[in-house]
Amino acid sequence: RILDKEKIEYSMMSYDPDDGKIDGVSVAEKIGREVREVYKTLIAQGNSKNYHVFIIPVDEELNLKAAAKAVSEKKIEMIPVKDITKVSGYIRGGCSPVGMKKLFSTCIDESAQSLETMIVSGGKIDIQIELK
Repeated sequence: RILDKEKIEYSMMSYDPDDGKIDGVSVAEKIGREVREVYKTLIAQGNSKNYHVFIIPVDEELNLKAAAKAVSEKKIEMIPVKDITKVSGYIRGGCSPVGMKKLFSTCIDESAQSLETMIVSGGKIDIQIELK
């Protein structure tokens, strides 16, 4: 609904999670897309206690120092897995940057600028959204 309201073009994709392989690289393979097109959503908390969302390629790790600088924090740390649902409203493996419980500052990896579309979680483990 949020994407429709904002008139953002998108398409939904699904995959079978029954084999337990829900990491981003496996998901890219399951949906028949290149790894470079698929992004993961990470949540970190700064020393200010504010939460920040980072959308990065699934085959990369978040550089905490660079991420802190991007959101004007002295330091940030990834939130504990047990807190993902409480903070975002989503479960681990299904955390979407669209429709979180609250609005958080969000940074998208600059590599997305070179793509026509990017794929992110659709809010459930077996759903992906291709954003155009």
